[in-house]
Amino acid sequence: MVMKRFMSRLGVGAAEVDTVLDRPQAQPGTVVTGVTNIVGGKVEQEIEKVLVSLEATVEVERDDSTWYEQVTFGTQQVGGGFTVAPGQRIGGRFELAVPWQTPITTVGDWQLRGMKIGVRTKLAIPGAVDPGDLDPVEVHPLPIQEAVLAALGDLGFQFHSADVEKGRLHGSDLPFYQEIELRPSGDYARRIRELEVTFLVDGAGTDVVLEADRRGGLLSSGGDELTRFRLSHQDLDRQALGGLLHQQLEHLGRRRGWFR
Repeated sequence: MVMKRFMSRLGVGAAEVDTVLDRPQAQPGTVVTGVTNIVGGKVEQEIEKVLVSLEATVEVERDDSTWYEQVTFGTQQVGGGFTVAPGQRIGGRFELAVPWQTPITTVGDWQLRGMKIGVRTKLAIPGAVDPGDLDPVEVHPLPIQEAVLAALGDLGFQFHSADVEKGRLHGSDLPFYQEIELRPSGDYARRIRELEVTFLVDGAGTDVVLEADRRGGLLSSGGDELTRFRLSHQDLDRQALGGLLHQQLEHLGRRRGWFR
């Protein structure tokens, strides 16, 4: 029995949790719901907490190095304070809020390359190692995000890549932000090498941050390469958005000498 308890602390024969989502799709500002199923291991164990959180794959750049980290956010406790006997099964429902600034992973039926978001469920067990359970979630854009991307498409911009970078911008609620990189065509291609779009969403609307022809990250000293403007969740007219986006790009271009 002593050896079993020791091994359970290393994760061998310990209690395990499996999560089943009601629906593996969500939008920022909504909720993800599901069921946690806990199965007791080889020894009786105290479950201090049952935790669910969202997890993102985040790019970290420092000096000349780049690597990726798994960052949890939006963590909630959905249970705990009980003992699970060997082989015992305990289930419970949960509701996990999806923060407004959660990165989007899917537009329509198109998965954005490099975007990985999931629900991580973990058990807090005194002295034990719990790897937890990860269930992928597709995060679809809000109507305003989709409308902005569609309007940029009308202007000739095409999706190239997306990533989630560690750091904070003014107005960030999370310790990272998403950049969606678009490539221009037509007249814009003569002035802009690439355009990166970041959405800083809240309950009233979103700040849209545009960075053109990047010479550094959004947190670097190249602040004069950025333009930022505010939209409400009701600003969904694609034609009007296209005109506004053109004005913003023209304004940004004038500061850099593109338009004379």
